[in-house]
Amino acid sequence: MSAVGAQQETEEGRSQPPSLLLMLAEARALQEYGASLALAPLLLTAPRGDGHPVLVLPGFLASDTSTQMLRRYLRALGYGAVGWELGRNIGGFYGMRDNLRSRLARLHNETRRKISLVGWSLGGVFARDLALAVPDAVRSVITLGSPFSGDVKATNASRLYEQVTGERHADAQPQHLRALAGDLGLPTTSIYSRTDGVVHWRTSLAKENDHTENIEILLASHTGLGFNAAALWAVADRLAQPEGTFAPFGRGGPFALAYPRRGVD
Repeated sequence: MSAVGAQQETEEGRSQPPSLLLMLAEARALQEYGASLALAPLLLTAPRGDGHPVLVLPGFLASDTSTQMLRRYLRALGYGAVGWELGRNIGGFYGMRDNLRSRLARLHNETRRKISLVGWSLGGVFARDLALAVPDAVRSVITLGSPFSGDVKATNASRLYEQVTGERHADAQPQHLRALAGDLGLPTTSIYSRTDGVVHWRTSLAKENDHTENIEILLASHTGLGFNAAALWAVADRLAQPEGTFAPFGRGGPFALAYPRRGVD
């Protein structure tokens, strides 16, 4: 394992949170933001959208402000990208369920179209749960650095999450955890980075099949993944697939070098 990816495993083989070095390196998110601004003309050459609605869910302690660049980018490509409109994300997995389902139902009723869900970090966990609860309203799911599989406690935000939400990881229902990590039954993409300084990258890995894939972004941070240029391009490419179809990400285009072609073992 490389020094950059020095995310340790316990003696029992369970994942631990990312190292202090990786967590401190999260400051590079500002560089990722600036790079995407500079690369805007190139990013806008991505496949155009068909106008379908996209609901973007922010990460833990974040609000719609954090996903503004992503939503503006998707709207520029022709999507009906909207925020979750629920303020700062301080609700727990169980505490937010009703509000999220109501938000999805309202958007579905307004547009009369299936909705793609894009969730960053905890927002991606919410997105997967929404897709399981209301599959007929969901077109596809894309997550960005979301801890939904394996040892979901392997994050540097685990203790803070429990303190803020009042929900303990130990109290999570095993069947809910298994469902979140399982097959959603619709086009699903998990975007992650081995240099994530908040979430252990293995907790973001989905079990791949003919409609589920993982896309690694080289050297991306957790706090910058939602506006990393290579991640933005991948999101746009995945959303551009015709409804009801799925083909694996080609890992080509202007950011090809940012998509390593390697296994996840």
